Amino acid sequence: MPDADILPDDIDTLRAALVAERAARLSAEARATGAEAMIAHLKLLIANLQRDRFGPTSERSRRLLDQLELQLEEPEANAAEADVEPAAPGDPHPGSSRAKPVRGPLPAHLPRERVVVPGPTACPNCHGRLVKLGETITETLEVIPRQWKVIQTVREKFSCRACESITQPPAPFHPIARGRAGPELLAMILEAKFGQHLPLNRQSESYALEGIHLDVSTLGGWVGACTAALAPLLALIRKHVLAADRLHGDDTTVPVLAKSKTSIGRLWTYVRDDRPFGGPEPPAAMFFYSPDRGGEHPRRHLAQYAGILQADAYAGFNELYLPGRRPDAISEAACWAHGRRKFFVLADVAKAPIAIEAVRRIDLIFDVERTINGLIPEQRRAARQEQVVPLVAELEAWMRTERSRLSRHNEVSRAMDYMLKRWPAFTRFLDDGRICLTNNAAARALRGIALGRKSWMFAGSDRGGERAAEVYTLIITAKLNGVDPRAWLADVLRRIADQPDRDLGDLLPWNWSKPKTLAAAAA
Repeated sequence: MPDADILPDDIDTLRAALVAERAARLSAEARATGAEAMIAHLKLLIANLQRDRFGPTSERSRRLLDQLELQLEEPEANAAEADVEPAAPGDPHPGSSRAKPVRGPLPAHLPRERVVVPGPTACPNCHGRLVKLGETITETLEVIPRQWKVIQTVREKFSCRACESITQPPAPFHPIARGRAGPELLAMILEAKFGQHLPLNRQSESYALEGIHLDVSTLGGWVGACTAALAPLLALIRKHVLAADRLHGDDTTVPVLAKSKTSIGRLWTYVRDDRPFGGPEPPAAMFFYSPDRGGEHPRRHLAQYAGILQADAYAGFNELYLPGRRPDAISEAACWAHGRRKFFVLADVAKAPIAIEAVRRIDLIFDVERTINGLIPEQRRAARQEQVVPLVAELEAWMRTERSRLSRHNEVSRAMDYMLKRWPAFTRFLDDGRICLTNNAAARALRGIALGRKSWMFAGSDRGGERAAEVYTLIITAKLNGVDPRAWLADVLRRIADQPDRDLGDLLPWNWSKPKTLAAAAA
């Protein structure tokens, strides 16, 4: 307590001192509150960054599943190793104390090779004559190692005894002019590089271990030549994609080798997938490369498109939605998975009650959508009008009410603003059964590229990025149609030069049927 002798005697001075003390206290409390808010904001930011780097989420369930499957390998291997009982003398098959799993039959389409274990020629007890009662068959899955061979194409020459002219059949088509690589080899290289993300230098090293020396420059030349040969099919796939009523669009980063450094380019994808609304047209995807993320790139990609684009809120798409655009304005359809993710992060990291409630309400909409996936547009629209419209209306009213109570600096309010400012795009699916609730089709098309970046490190150049986009278009489209990209590419490379232009459509993945020779070999 201060000494009473130093306090002033008059009331006015005491009142002024009290006011000054109160002002100082309020100022200190304000500074403390601001500091606490800043600390809370920084903690949340750090938690988000740590979560993005280390933490699994349901939004990245594929990565979590990969991790769980990897974790499963070790205990299974350890248990199998520990449970194997020592073999009894003369018993070639060691036992195991583990319960035997119920196994399904091995694939019926695989060829069977019978290996008969010689039986005794006489009864081991009395040496009498044996009569066969039956047999017990145990099937084991095996693989034949990769085999290399050289095909010699022989064209015999004939001379006419009458006119002495020389006749010789024409040379067969080769996928690469004056090249020495067959279509199966070329397809294997393409699929390994762009489908399995195995760089050419690693492929070259693998082939060398098998006694086949193919340097990287040779493999690179073959990849470029194949890309040029497949260009007609690429044009047909892009034409098919752009004929869709609705497209999914997205992009991802791709490091590109530059002088003394790497720059960041982009790979764009536009996916046509009419299966969610029961459309009869086959799915397909087209990819493009650009050295940056400027808005002029999607405008060029979709210059002749005038349907529905389902994408995120990237500003580069905005000019596509303008009313005066030619040939017509594209209709914007937002992705509810993007909107939900912003709330999910806050619910997972900060345990924000409002964010948790937002996720719960949005999940109710997703629950209804799962039940109508695959129905025709009219049925999807009717179900949405009956079941989803009330949920969306309640969500909007609730968000606007809660938003009015929150500071604009609050993270939850920013998540709400992301959706509320684009509400017409988020609700367009209610009146159009062709529109999906999410843009996951494009995200799935880019998933392999995101995983492959860790393997191939970077594209060699801008032209290399463009070439990758072209081959990704072929491989991802084949996968969307349930076609083995390697078998399809091999057959296309074998036939495309002799295929008339009017029949090129027969080589598209959704029209392609496995050749009889391949089917016979598989049988």
